[in-house]
Amino acid sequence: MVLVPDFGAPAVVALGGGHGLAAALRGIRTYAGDVTAIVTVADDGGSSGRLRRDLGGLAPGDVRRCLVALADDPTWAAAFEHRFAGGELDGHALGNLVVVGLAETLGDFTAGLDAAAALLHAAGRVLPATVEPVILKAVVAEESPEVVIIGKQAIDGDNNAVGQMLAALLDWPQATFASAVEIGGGKAKVSREVDGGLQTLEVDLPAVITVDLRLNEPRYASLPNIMKAKKKPLDVKELASLGADTAPRLKVLKVTEPPKRAGGVKVESAADLVSKLKNEAGVL
Repeated sequence: MVLVPDFGAPAVVALGGGHGLAAALRGIRTYAGDVTAIVTVADDGGSSGRLRRDLGGLAPGDVRRCLVALADDPTWAAAFEHRFAGGELDGHALGNLVVVGLAETLGDFTAGLDAAAALLHAAGRVLPATVEPVILKAVVAEESPEVVIIGKQAIDGDNNAVGQMLAALLDWPQATFASAVEIGGGKAKVSREVDGGLQTLEVDLPAVITVDLRLNEPRYASLPNIMKAKKKPLDVKELASLGADTAPRLKVLKVTEPPKRAGGVKVESAADLVSKLKNEAGVL
């Protein structure tokens, strides 16, 4: 049986990875009309890690679990979860091999996932969070730091995603909005600003920390130190050497100004205010 989306039911997009997302999808599919799972593909362990090292490309393990969670063909679902015991295929899940094989055959990882979904009669679509190795993840893998410090959010669109996405791809602990950091004994103690005041977290290293503007006072460098810094060598890397594709994924269709606000009006009494809010604005 193929589950046909109910267009009267809510469309759901689920993001994540690991066993948690697959478990959530099993519940989501029972009430959602259209399901799309966007899955991290940076797993380096087990069958996925071996396939990445031997063949390159993206990790298939988490997307396989999500495909199985959405599957309507129990035979193929069981086959995808089958793990070989012994020989060169020892520990590999059949579904991992199928996903990688379809991706190589079709020349595209996303197309391979769509083909695998068709085999399973999946009630939704599974997409990778990225189709290319992530630049920051590649740099971290090369440098092997214990702490990666990133700004809290972008200054142009106020997006707040890079640190969290990097932590997910690395499978590292994260502490966000740090206003104070203490590092020692293989751990980082982080104070972060929340709505109710300050929250203190302790995370194991290595970890990703995003920082707030109150983390430290600006240091104004002296002219001699500026001249010394200019003589320090800079390690310039080509993006191609990191295996990253920076082709734009978004296209701006148009930019328009917001509609102008209508002028305000004065009311004579609280009763008039309530009447206008109820009968004209429709907010009460």
